[in-house]
Amino acid sequence: MAKKVKTYIKLTIPAGVATAAPPVGTALGPHGLPIMEFVKAFNERTKDKQGTVLPVVITVYEDRTFSFITKEPPVAEMIKKALKLEKGSGQALKEPVGTLTATQVEEIAKAKMPDLNANSVEAAIKIVEGTAKSMGVKISS
Repeated sequence: MAKKVKTYIKLTIPAGVATAAPPVGTALGPHGLPIMEFVKAFNERTKDKQGTVLPVVITVYEDRTFSFITKEPPVAEMIKKALKLEKGSGQALKEPVGTLTATQVEEIAKAKMPDLNANSVEAAIKIVEGTAKSMGVKISS
């Protein structure tokens, strides 16, 4: 018989270096989950992506066990990495912080495709372009 799902927890954690400190401890603690067990499993599974921030969805079962899946990094993180930026612009329209090429936009869209709510690469590209614009990143054609 399948386990009964109690809840889902969504977190965004640095890959390979998660600790029991917030946000992990404060999210898992109230559900009675073994925090260090999750931290070890997450770090083991994501050690090859160290330095990247990853969204993770943790499925909590009623018997206090869990499973989790990691997703691709957020589009904003991928854009910052492509342009080697610390952060986006505080005033996106007035202060551009960089420029992405159409090829870079397409690469980010293809990498993020499994997590996006898009039916085609073209639709995914529009999502990436929108995120870039809101960060003060221009797109060169």
